[in-house]
Amino acid sequence: MTTVADVPHLVMLFSMKISQEIREQHGATMEEVEAGMAEKSREFAEAGNRVYLPMAQ
Repeated sequence: MTTVADVPHLVMLFSMKISQEIREQHGATMEEVEAGMAEKSREFAEAGNRVYLPMAQ
């Protein structure tokens, strides 16, 4: 069971996961990272700008 105290840790882990995905997919230069972050931002917007998405069935 996740507690309120676990939330910051989970957010940090998720952020690290996204950062790693961007480096793997787009490279490690600042320009490549910025382009990757812009792509992730578009994906987030297309998903409805919601942190919590409905569970897949």
